[in-house]
Amino acid sequence: MSSAAPSVPRPPTRTPRVVVLDYGSGNLRSAERALEHVGADVEVTADGRAALAADGLVVPGVGAFAACAAGLRSVHGERLIEQRLAGGRPVLGICVGMQVLFERGVEFGEEAQGAGQWPGTVEKLQAPVLPHMGWNTVRAPADSVLFAGMAPDTRFYFVHSFAARRWEQEAPEHFRPAKVTWAHHGEDFVAAVENGPLAATQFHPEKSGEAGAELLSNWLGALR
Repeated sequence: MSSAAPSVPRPPTRTPRVVVLDYGSGNLRSAERALEHVGADVEVTADGRAALAADGLVVPGVGAFAACAAGLRSVHGERLIEQRLAGGRPVLGICVGMQVLFERGVEFGEEAQGAGQWPGTVEKLQAPVLPHMGWNTVRAPADSVLFAGMAPDTRFYFVHSFAARRWEQEAPEHFRPAKVTWAHHGEDFVAAVENGPLAATQFHPEKSGEAGAELLSNWLGALR
């Protein structure tokens, strides 16, 4: 007769609830499908209560900085982001949804105010060919959570002409600095940021195939 102790069943892994914030920007359904593919329970909505209650909030964005910033304000998105971050609740910005987290954007001579979570300006890339469209590699910090387990030559899908060309946030003493990932097209630009519960990517994870799915899965893993 075996004397081995009976195995204890593991509790089921909880499915993280994610809201994709609908503030008039496109690309909502592809973000929804990509997140569902990696195991999230996803709702696309502009409802503030749902956005605050979710385990994770995704802020997508395509098009012009000024239009996205205005749309975000129209659903009180800046306040929702601020409230979530104050409670340590994760937020993920994607493409222009990343750009509007900076202080301001300048496009074709038009200046618009962003959400101001990070200092700095989103402006036109200095590159011989624009838009920067297609697959590109990134340079992620060794301790990145978003890019954990990925090879240095992993490629992600970009579509943009504007970006944060510098990282201007200085971490106060005793605070961990943000983890900044860079890419190059004509010049270096910020490709992703991990700053406590606030993370963002300039590229589109939802259009980046297996690499994008792995990144979203890494992000979801931090919500569980």
